Amino acid sequence: MLDNILLYILITFAVINIITFFVMMVDKRKAINSSNERIPEGKIFFAATMLGALGVCMGMLIFHHKNRKWYFLIGIPALIIQNISLIYLAYLFLIKTI
Repeated sequence: MLDNILLYILITFAVINIITFFVMMVDKRKAINSSNERIPEGKIFFAATMLGALGVCMGMLIFHHKNRKWYFLIGIPALIIQNISLIYLAYLFLIKTI
């Protein structure tokens, strides 16, 4: 039972990060074609806060996108730590309630 809980948490984490990775890819493509409407930075940070920081970080590294902005360089690694801590605490909470 506990392994299933951990599996569900990790699958959810992976899906959210894949989505945020593609959000970074879309925004980079929109940045190249400056005529398109871009994805606001606030929405990218919101997605990172909602367990998607690893996907945003991978998008930053692979697409070289948003890597000159100091608040992304400091904020996204901090949100990765927050995301991992939240997953760990959720797992501990679910272990105790079951």
